[in-house]
Parts: sequence; C-alpha cells; structure tokens
Amino acid sequence: MMRKILLPMGLFVLLLNGNILSQDMNPEAGKLFNAGNDMLKSGNYSGAVQNYDKALEIEKDYRIYYQKGIALKKSGNTEKAKSALEEVIKLKPDFEAGYNALGGVYFAMGNYEGAVNSFEKVLEFSKDNRVKNTVKNNLALAYAKMGNEAVSNGNQEKAISYLQKAVEMNNYDAAYLSLAKLYSELGEDDKSIDAAEKALKYRNGISKGGPYYYMGVSYKNKGDNAKAKEMFNFAKADPTYKKLVEYELGLLQ
Repeated sequence: MMRKILLPMGLFVLLLNGNILSQDMNPEAGKLFNAGNDMLKSGNYSGAVQNYDKALEIEKDYRIYYQKGIALKKSGNTEKAKSALEEVIKLKPDFEAGYNALGGVYFAMGNYEGAVNSFEKVLEFSKDNRVKNTVKNNLALAYAKMGNEAVSNGNQEKAISYLQKAVEMNNYDAAYLSLAKLYSELGEDDKSIDAAEKALKYRNGISKGGPYYYMGVSYKNKGDNAKAKEMFNFAKADPTYKKLVEYELGLLQ
C-alpha cells in the first residue's frame, strides 16, 4: 500500500515594507506602490494588482513586480504570478525573495522541478539561516512530490533518488516512509528497516502503522519471524494497515 505524501506547504513569503522601500522610486510610482501594498495587506488583491500595474506604467521596478506577483498568487492566478515574478528575476537576478516566491508558484502549479530550481537559488543567495532552513523544508516537499510522481510512472530508481534528496534536506517523515516501501519492494530489507526507523524517529505527520508494517515485512523477508510479528502487532493498531497486517500475521502462524 502506498500512502500519499501529504504536504503541509508553509511557503515563506516576504512582503516588502513599501513605506520604506518606495522612497527611492519615482514619487508617483511610490504612491501607487504603497497603495497597492495597503490593499494587499487588507486582502484586496485585485485592487492591489491594479495599483501595481499603474505604478509599473511609470517605473519598471523589481519590487513592484514582486508585490504584484504575491498578490496574483494569493488570488489564485498562478500563471500571471509566474510571469510577474520572472520579471523580478530579470531585473534583479540576486533577489532571494523573488526566487522563493517563484518556487512557491511553481509548486502550486505542480511544476516541482521548477520549484526545486528556484528554491536552490534562494540557498545560493541567502545568508539568513532562518530563511535557508525554511527553504530546505520547501525543497524536501518538492523532492518528495517528484518522488511520488516517479513512483506513479514506475521508475523506482528515480523515485529513490528524489526521496533521498528530500530527507537530506529535512528528515521528512513521509519521504522516509516511501523509501521504506520502495526498499522493501526491491528486497533491500536492511535499507527498508533503516528508513522505517527514521520515519518513526522524525515522525511528524504520519501515523506509526506504516513504518512498523514495512519493518515487519522486511524482518519476515530476513527470516526473523519473531521480530516480524512484533512489528506487525505494533502496526495492527493503525486502521489503514490492519487488514494487511492480519494477512501477514496469518502467514506467520
């Protein structure tokens, strides 16, 4: 059984302080920029975009494009948000918040490779460890998604590669669980047990049933039936794995 990785996507977004950063803009563009920021903060995304567009008619500033991209993303218009954020990168290629926001847009669009490439740029430019840690979490989620896609396409080798990158970025419990399953299917029982143990160690969003189930399967494959029964009995409490566990326990009688 393959459980979908649930991705609680808490993408970091930086809203610029317009009252400070608009000081070196054209005065009229700055006023429109600030008005757009006020509307963005109040949730009036269409009004914000209108003000940003008017400001851009006066001055093509990366900060205006950035805030426009954020407003468009919040309104659900990911395609236009992507276009706005791409303009940010053209105007200021070292702007880490622009890459991070673009990564979030790519993720929302299901373009996980694009998300990875953008988040990697944040790590390249950022000197803030808090930002880096957040982005590593985002990278873990994107790599896990890529791993799931590879599983769906029947490419186990590629799936393992992506999932390994996911756990390297941020000990992601669901990615460890997926690795435990894949290694079990490939007959790499020691690796499956190791991944399942780490899924339990770093457990945050998954239940305990999955890791215990795959440990049970791997111990059974290794000929350690006593340990397999112990793991299966732990997994039995999880309704998702109960029938599978009962079947496995029946074989061990």
